[in-house]
Amino acid sequence: MTTHYVDIRVIPDPESGPTQLLGALYDRLHLALVRQHRDSIGISFPGYHLSPRTLGVTLRLHGSETDLRQLLATDWLKGMRDHVRIGELATAPTDAPHRTVQRKQFKTSVERLRRRRMRRKGETEEEAKAAIPSSMERRPNLPYVHLHSRSTGQPFCLFIALGPLQTLPVPGPFNSHGLGGPSTVPWF
Repeated sequence: MTTHYVDIRVIPDPESGPTQLLGALYDRLHLALVRQHRDSIGISFPGYHLSPRTLGVTLRLHGSETDLRQLLATDWLKGMRDHVRIGELATAPTDAPHRTVQRKQFKTSVERLRRRRMRRKGETEEEAKAAIPSSMERRPNLPYVHLHSRSTGQPFCLFIALGPLQTLPVPGPFNSHGLGGPSTVPWF
């Protein structure tokens, strides 16, 4: 159950901006959650806004007091300590609403989709263009964080979508990025 939280705020410097540091912080959290086989820690971004589109500078971790203490006791922030400020572990407000924090995927690159279709179906470029018109391309309007895939090493954007506010929590597991399907975190 997500009864507690801790805020980790990135501190930009002349060499690294807040977006780059938030990506590096989130990447390390993901690796720690994978290595520790944790599905009990969720995340949120208190500075999340659609306009201007930003996740802010704070990554909030949600979980039980025990789970958060165990995570914080490990050295998963090695190399980042000069670029972050870790708040106090605290109890989440009991009257706070809850919401889901989820990944949203988009079919963003028509060219990439066409190349993939040509490989998978053995089609020519003209056939792929006919099957996948340029109008299929979507421009996401959600905040995102830049990450690197652990399996391929390729950079990608992890778009973050918020579910509607709910009065009651929905318990459940979180994935290795701290995101839940139906699982909620307190939103405050």
